[in-house]
Amino acid sequence: MNVEISPHIRDTAVQFGVGVPYALRVLASQLSDDPDMGQPSGLPGVLTVLVDGDLFEDCPALAVGYVREPDRIEIRYVKPSLSAGLAADTAQDRAQELPAGPGTGTGTGTGTEAVAGREVVDAWQRITDWLQRNAADSYAALRDGVNATAITALELSLGVQVPAGLRVLWSLSAGDDGVQGAGCLPGNQALMTLDAVADFHRQQMESQAHEDTLNTRRAEYDRITVWKTAWIPVVSYGPGDRTSGLYLDATSGYLGRWSRYNEGAGDELDTLVTYLEDVADMLEAPALATRDKPGLVGRALVWGSRIDPTQQDRWQPLTG
Repeated sequence: MNVEISPHIRDTAVQFGVGVPYALRVLASQLSDDPDMGQPSGLPGVLTVLVDGDLFEDCPALAVGYVREPDRIEIRYVKPSLSAGLAADTAQDRAQELPAGPGTGTGTGTGTEAVAGREVVDAWQRITDWLQRNAADSYAALRDGVNATAITALELSLGVQVPAGLRVLWSLSAGDDGVQGAGCLPGNQALMTLDAVADFHRQQMESQAHEDTLNTRRAEYDRITVWKTAWIPVVSYGPGDRTSGLYLDATSGYLGRWSRYNEGAGDELDTLVTYLEDVADMLEAPALATRDKPGLVGRALVWGSRIDPTQQDRWQPLTG
């Protein structure tokens, strides 16, 4: 069984200790002989195996996530763990917490949902790995993920089932507190917290209920749609600014834009996966970025389309 470790995983791993690359080589050999040695991680199709740091010099305890395919294994993430024993308990508990809903947990949902979940994990890992290496303040502003119980409670509040990819994203990070009012996504937008998602969705549905009353007296072509139940707000203009943002249509699977100023929907038709992959691509190859230009102000990621005038002189555009 071939075991693959991508270059960006290797680059990230070495930051945790000089002995980590050797530990990964040993683990790769073990996985080649025993592909099923890991435990369900709670992320679709991803297994987690724990590495005891005491067995290797200059290596902390690690949690390593991998995907097993018929003819190969691909290591998807490497993270320090509090302790091998605690990490095992945490991974097992997390897997047990996940409900048997579509696309959640190993062996549930459709193959398409499982693939989307893996792709979200990959893209978000690339983004956070970059932030950790290059923009520590923006990385620190990201909130931890939430468990499946919190997401299920949100579903009940919204009255709509959260798509598998978004469930996975929120299990990795459930909001961005931002740096000086700016989030880490293009346009300095921010991943919304679950509380903000629920509050904004409720506000928009109340506005729609008002329009529905007026729509009964309007001609069909004049009727107004402010919001739909299936639209789940995901990204806002800033951590505390909801004048515009992106929602995920749970019916179509595509992202859409809302705006208080009735801005157009834009030329791009993104899924959550393609949006996150594009963000990762722009960070890793800024010279090829087309939607927005990433840069740094101190230890924070700042996108060129919305630079605060007070930061203009300090903004350093990324090259490469």
